[in-house]
This record gives sequence, C-alpha cells and structure tokens, in this order.
Amino acid sequence: METPGRPTAEEIERLLVGTPARYTRAEVAAKSGVSQELAERIWRALGFATLSDDAVAFSDADVAALGRVRTMLDSGLLDEQTVLRMTRALGRTTARLAQWQAEIMVGAMLPKDTEASDSELAAVLETAQNLLPDFEHVLVHVWRAQLAAAGTRMLALADTSDETETAKVNIAVGFADLVSFTRRARDLDERQLAALVEGFEARAADVVAAHGARLVKTLGDEVLFSAPSAGVAARIALELVEADELRIGLAYGPVLQMMGDVFGTTVNLAARLTAIARPGTIVVDAGLAAELAGQPGLDVLRIRRRPARGLGVVQPYVLRRSSS
Repeated sequence: METPGRPTAEEIERLLVGTPARYTRAEVAAKSGVSQELAERIWRALGFATLSDDAVAFSDADVAALGRVRTMLDSGLLDEQTVLRMTRALGRTTARLAQWQAEIMVGAMLPKDTEASDSELAAVLETAQNLLPDFEHVLVHVWRAQLAAAGTRMLALADTSDETETAKVNIAVGFADLVSFTRRARDLDERQLAALVEGFEARAADVVAAHGARLVKTLGDEVLFSAPSAGVAARIALELVEADELRIGLAYGPVLQMMGDVFGTTVNLAARLTAIARPGTIVVDAGLAAELAGQPGLDVLRIRRRPARGLGVVQPYVLRRSSS
C-alpha cells in the first residue's frame, strides 16, 4: 500500500473547498456580474490577500457567492456599504473559527513531542474532509440559533429604549482577569500555558452562557462579558471568582454595542475597577451598586474613593455574597 505524501496547499484547497480554481480576478467579477472593484473590496473584507491580475485563484463557488451578492444588491434590500460591513463581520469571525478548529484538530491528531510524518498530516486532512459535511451542518444551525438569540437581545433592548440600533443602552459589563498571569506563565511551557488560557476561557464562557449573558471577547488572561441587568452580572462574577483566582470589575450604565464589541465610558470604568480589585474580589461602580440595592443574597460594601485613569476619582464598592 502506497504511503500518502505530505499534503500540498492545492490538495488542501481542493479537498476542503471542493471546487478547483479556474478564474482570475477579472474573470470571476465578469462571470458573477459584479464590478471588479466591488469584487476586490469584498475579497479584502473577507480577509484574503490581493492577488496578481493573472493569478488563477477563483472557483465556480466564488462566482456563485458573488452572484448572490449581486442579487442582494439588485433587490435593494442591502446597499453596498452594508454588504461590505456584513462581509467584514463574516471574514473576521470565520477566520478565527477556522484557525481555532484547525489548531484543535492538529493538536488532537498529531504527536505532541515529535515532528509529524507526511502520512500523519495526510490523515488529519482526510479526517477533516470526512467531518466537513457534519461540521458545515452544525455551523449553519448554530449560526441561526445565535442569530435568533442576538435578535431576541436586541428586541429586549428596543422595549426599554426608543433610540436607534447604534444608540447606547444601559447594560452591565464586566472584566474578569486571571491573577498573577505573567508570573504563572513564566513557569509553564507553551502547551501548559495554552491549557491554562483555554481552560480559563472555557469556564468563563460556560458560566456567562449559563446565565443568558454574552461573552464579548477573550484577551488571553482576561475576558469581557456583558449582561442585561446588574443582578445577572453580579451572579456571573460571583460564580467566576469562586471557580478561578480572579479579580473582577463590573460597571452598569450606557454602552455602545457595535461590531460585536462594546464601547464607552462604562466599559472603560469596568476595566479600571478590575485594576483596583484585589485578588479574589469583585469591585463594582456606583451605578451597579445602586441597581443591586436590596437584592437578596448580595452585599455591596463601599470602600474608599480611588483615582481611575482617564475618569477622575470614582467611588468603588466590593460585591460579596451575603453572610446571612
């Protein structure tokens, strides 16, 4: 039996994309009915490099995808700027997803302490090809479910605000930061460090999701989450700090939600409060403390006022579970 050789870039693309490259930049634009300028802007928005004019790099699947873009534009349902924004969101998200999944597959299938052989690399590619239909089906299903969840959150916010979709809304945001991460990282090798970070992010994501909140982003040793109310944010923070050696800052107030991220003074304040917090404690702002007043099972204790970079002097509070 012939031993498979090391997979080439062309083989990877053929097996995973499914259709061979046939067209140049000009040809794919012409066949799809989209201007070459717009086709190139879409390609860049997806996160792919600009290729030379004579490079044959586009397939019939690319023609079909651009044809759908043309249909959306012709229908008048979306304008060009909106299409590019949606495309950029798609490109950024799927690039991170693909990289993450590839790393998981490689880490699970290849030897950890020796160089992988050509046949082992070929086996990874074959497994990916076999799993691709199931992954694709699950991906579309989860995307639809997440879209429904996002729509539900936006509807709930619309019920409490007459402002537009890009207006600031009052929500809670929190930063959870691993204590002594730099010191701990020095004592770990690359694999142990990756396990530490992934374990922390996984636990944080599970807790946030279980409470119906949203993990906005992860920053290695820190996660940023948002919650629809101060009470939900408080319960998340208490559960997180009991599971890991963390410091957490929470703030409640107007937040601009855009591009899947959150912005504004409230977010900055939560970050500053995280820096103030001692290991194993949760520090909250006056707005969140007021929202929690009288809620059973929670104690909010005022501590001395502190300067917060860029925000002046703030009045922080420490959040704890009630002892009674």
